[in-house]
Amino acid sequence: MRHEFVTQPPRTCWLLPAWLLALCLIVFPGRDATAQSPGSQAPSGQRTGSIFVSAEKSNAVFVLDPKTLTVKHTIKTSKRPRDMHFSADRKRLYVACGDADVVDVIDVAKLTVASRIKTGKSPELFAIDETRRRLYVANEDDSEIGIVDLDKGTRLGAIKTGGEPEGVLLADDGKTLYATSEVANLVHVIDTEKRAVVKDIVVGNRPRRFALAAGGKELWVTSELAGEVSIIDRQKNEVTAKISFQPPGMQKTDVTPVGLAMSPDGAKAYVALGQAAHVAEVDVASRKITGYILVGKRPWGVRVSSDGKRLFVANGQSDDVTIVELPSRKAIQSISVGRVPWGVVIDD
Repeated sequence: MRHEFVTQPPRTCWLLPAWLLALCLIVFPGRDATAQSPGSQAPSGQRTGSIFVSAEKSNAVFVLDPKTLTVKHTIKTSKRPRDMHFSADRKRLYVACGDADVVDVIDVAKLTVASRIKTGKSPELFAIDETRRRLYVANEDDSEIGIVDLDKGTRLGAIKTGGEPEGVLLADDGKTLYATSEVANLVHVIDTEKRAVVKDIVVGNRPRRFALAAGGKELWVTSELAGEVSIIDRQKNEVTAKISFQPPGMQKTDVTPVGLAMSPDGAKAYVALGQAAHVAEVDVASRKITGYILVGKRPWGVRVSSDGKRLFVANGQSDDVTIVELPSRKAIQSISVGRVPWGVVIDD
């Protein structure tokens, strides 16, 4: 038998004057027919808030519950999982597995590996072009950006780069690709239609990862051994500024920036400083450092929640994730997540 809920005022209000009836409707509202019972499923497409952490030497992705901040599931992956990206619909999580030469595809609903996509040797970071259905994968050992058909899993070609490419970032609706070369100290500007490097930009020693800033007008890139972030004007394709870091009590040689993340409003940048065991907070507009946050050992991967209230930091040498409250910059908790956590993504 089908039951329907009809929105109506409580029975005791039916014979009351109009003004009092209106008051009853406010104080005793009818049941919303669209409301869910506590045990019902979330609407299709609703994000879970779960935090995913790749751990290189555990060959696993750890899933953290956003409410309890504990590990709720472990997904076994191919060897050496590192970079991770969601599909646009959030149904799949792609994970580059460096020692298996594949990208694992995780079913987010089932929290299992559904398929694998073959890449070149030692995939580390990658970018997804959802429109053209392509993967651009930094294959370290082959010194190239491999191009893979996202649906068929077939290799479409490759773009040669300097030694040990790592950072990969798509811009301009997929028309421009940026890639770092750790050995050559370059940022390659790549035309994806021509599949060719059209500009090389010299940056600091051992460039690693990217983030767009200033409404997409700037490209920020970390340089691990230079201990700095280079800021590239994307119209001029040249470095216009650099930011150096010196956390209190740390030697300059300890400062090895790698991970980089922007706040949702683009006002702040968070830079993981590696061996210096801190994350720097930078005001994007002024390019001034506004604070340092003490975290675990060798932080690399960083991610800001979509509401801007929390920062998650993967600490590779202390085997944990530090959770930082924002804007207070207060570290509130550390969670053990296997061996050598590399990166963090959030289903929010």
